[in-house]
Amino acid sequence: MKVLLVSMPDVVPILVHEAAVHIPNLGIASVGGNIDPEHDVYLVDLIRKRRAVKKYLTKIIGKIQPDLVGLSAMAWQFDTCMKIAHLIKELRPDAKIVIGGYHATLMAKEISASLEAQWIDFIVRGEGEEVCRRLVNALAGKDTFGDIASLSYRGETNGGFIHNPRGENLDLTTLKRPIRDKRRLTKGYHLMNTGIEALETTRGCTRSCNFCSMKNMYGRTFRKFPVSRVLEEIDDIYYKRKVRSVFVADDNMVLDPSRVIRLCDAIIEKGYKKLRLFVQADCLTLSIREDLVAKMAEAGFCSVFLGIENASKKNLNIAGKGDIVAASKKAIENCHRHGIMVIGGLIFGFPEDDAESIKENYQFFKELGADAAYCQILTPYPKTGMRADLLDKNLISNRTDLKKYNGLWANVRTRFLDSGELQYHFWYQRQVVLGWWNPPNSVKKQGRLWTWLWRFVVQPCLKMHYKRVMKKYGWEGRFQREMERLERMNTFTDLKEY
Repeated sequence: MKVLLVSMPDVVPILVHEAAVHIPNLGIASVGGNIDPEHDVYLVDLIRKRRAVKKYLTKIIGKIQPDLVGLSAMAWQFDTCMKIAHLIKELRPDAKIVIGGYHATLMAKEISASLEAQWIDFIVRGEGEEVCRRLVNALAGKDTFGDIASLSYRGETNGGFIHNPRGENLDLTTLKRPIRDKRRLTKGYHLMNTGIEALETTRGCTRSCNFCSMKNMYGRTFRKFPVSRVLEEIDDIYYKRKVRSVFVADDNMVLDPSRVIRLCDAIIEKGYKKLRLFVQADCLTLSIREDLVAKMAEAGFCSVFLGIENASKKNLNIAGKGDIVAASKKAIENCHRHGIMVIGGLIFGFPEDDAESIKENYQFFKELGADAAYCQILTPYPKTGMRADLLDKNLISNRTDLKKYNGLWANVRTRFLDSGELQYHFWYQRQVVLGWWNPPNSVKKQGRLWTWLWRFVVQPCLKMHYKRVMKKYGWEGRFQREMERLERMNTFTDLKEY
């Protein structure tokens, strides 16, 4: 069997321009790495082919002639996913198409009953490694669709989908390593001016944040890959791929601090030079375990994303976070004491938010002293507790256009702001309160070239540009132009006909 696994081209700019950071898709790499070796597997990450999606896929499909094409998509990528599925069915009608990922897991029954279902043959719900391995074998005549847990497939009688019972979470010790070799057809993954790869050390999170989809993917569980397996992956990335920057894709790696310390000790013992690890973690753990922070810094962890979310205790309770304001401050202090850059996550658009509270939240973040902000608007992702709560309060303004469910867009309103006003104040107060990003010394040391370019080339040019824009259009005109740019960002003109 020839298998082609594809991830979507849609992106979200986190801190900088959407072209500045491209991290390889670990999901399709792990699924592909666990398909039995007698099958030919290829990976395509369309984030590297954003300017010519149709042209590139037409060439690849024609060259490989795959028997099965797997498509992975988040909720906000699903519209693009269906257009690509339609395109593939035109290019190769005999190919079977399977979709997977968070959105397919949460919305399998709704998807299978929709018009778009005509382009889909299978849906994988939950973790994909074992389901896809068995699906490929079933297509080769060595397994049976009805026996594969977590698989949805078309029945033979009326063509409707049959949803097999959900399977158990996987034993991570049994999984093979992800694909990072020549089977990955797209190249050029980078963080600013340096190469980057991705790996997992754990899966899942036991926290109770009700805006998160994770519990619907894995349940509130926390599973760990063996430390030996993690070291094998770092060896592969460091020695074979010659890459020094690694994004650790765990949802909350630090839930087991003693294990993190063991892993760090093992990394330190290996003696990697100039290894840089990027991770996300919770504020509470890093606030009470400075010894853990120190050990992470010694092992090469240079940047951590912390979900600070909001200054308001009431909003934090609504989000299921609890009062973590003091923990946020302490976690940032601990990280800075050991030279780790902190990216703080902020969420706006809670039911009681008004223009002043949005301003105060940005001011709170500035006072915290985090090095950069990843700001989002509260998004009512399908099947989350937050969505149910906002539906009950009639505060969701966009219930169906999931293409805007990426954190950039106001899909909700508050008791004081409609969606348009929320969108504007979310953008405006960031410009006024946070202003231009000034890389801290720790970041300058990590990336001297790109931070120099940002400070002395890019930023001055942008300041001159926006000075002219402000003179001509003012704040509201500048805002409209920025929203139009964001609208275009994930619009792929060569897929419009699908």
